[in-house]
Amino acid sequence: MSRTSEGLTRRTWLAASAALPAATAVTGGATAAPASILPSSVSSLGGAQFPDIQGTYLDAGSVHPFSVGAREAVKRYLDSRAMNGRPEGYEFGPLRQSVLARLAALINATPGEVAYVQSTSAGEQMAVTALGLPEAGGRIVTDALHFFGSFHLYNELERAGMEVVILPIRDGRILMSDMEAAVNDRTRLVAVSAISTVNGFQHDLKAVCDLAHAHGARVYVDAVHAVGSTPIDVRATGVDLLATSSYKWLMGDMGLGFIYARADLIPHLKRPQAGYQQVAAFASHAYPYDPPGDRPFVTRARDDATGLFAMGTFSNTGVAHLDWSLDYIQGLGVEAIQAWRRPIIERARRELPRLGFEPMTPEDSTGPLIAFAYKDARQTFGERLKRAGVQVTLGAHRLRVSASVFNTPADIDRLLEALA
Repeated sequence: MSRTSEGLTRRTWLAASAALPAATAVTGGATAAPASILPSSVSSLGGAQFPDIQGTYLDAGSVHPFSVGAREAVKRYLDSRAMNGRPEGYEFGPLRQSVLARLAALINATPGEVAYVQSTSAGEQMAVTALGLPEAGGRIVTDALHFFGSFHLYNELERAGMEVVILPIRDGRILMSDMEAAVNDRTRLVAVSAISTVNGFQHDLKAVCDLAHAHGARVYVDAVHAVGSTPIDVRATGVDLLATSSYKWLMGDMGLGFIYARADLIPHLKRPQAGYQQVAAFASHAYPYDPPGDRPFVTRARDDATGLFAMGTFSNTGVAHLDWSLDYIQGLGVEAIQAWRRPIIERARRELPRLGFEPMTPEDSTGPLIAFAYKDARQTFGERLKRAGVQVTLGAHRLRVSASVFNTPADIDRLLEALA
């Protein structure tokens, strides 16, 4: 049994944390978790699991730190790979299925609707190909707050003959009126981010899906900043395809992601690529003692998301990591994580404009990110923040704060001191 740095067993920690949703007021001015249910020496919701963070880390939206528990889970897997017989009974096949099922539950999907992929970007590429694009032609609608790394994909699709419409940003938002004007009966795909990596803007996914479906289009969602940080329900919203990665709010590592496809849509999708992880049945008629057959090898694919999207070997280390992290996230409760960080985000929203930072994030956003515009931000503040030991996302003209379970409002105070 693993132990946190405060001497609590993992089970005890999760049990205490599980009480958070009921004990936390999730209102416009959400309060932090009552101190009585946390160890007195823990200064943040997840402080016991992240004791090694140096300085002030307000950049979990770029890469989330590793927890104590996840590191122990990975070590157990690595020990098993030494082939020394320890730990006994470590079976990785069932663990892969268990992690997939727990990820599916986090977004209200079934395990058959979810498959392992390399990353969110790999999932988006597979979603586009599965829809038969660009061969099918037509229009793609996306927006300027979508993941900026995706625009290369859509530029290439435009060169291949697709019509690509990129909706503009208006006051930190993508307006539904602009989307309604852009989506028509030629639209094949609407691609959006559930929570924008640029400024934390949140789409009303149900409204987007209802609009797209009324015109016969499909909706792809980049959920890398939503899954694990903010409640997301693919069933209630009607999302067709979704992808996410492990290394941000799932508190895992790079190199492992997930793609979701709605069950009733799967039979109508094109297999992007063929890989052995898709295989449900295999028969050989080529090797010694094989029965005779008309073909040397006969294969049959699974009829679920894994049978459509899975390829070859993926990161077992990443699976071992998520085995712990998914339990941790579900034990705390996504709503409690969201409520915990709200005072942190709101303190940044209130205080940074006093230093000349221009708010970029809509006030009704409930995600883990808040961003501000500042001309020459990186040039002006880069070295200053580095010397102060404060890490945020710092672009050429943008500063982004992202808060997780180990942060407190005091971290914003340290950021303000460094900036001032």
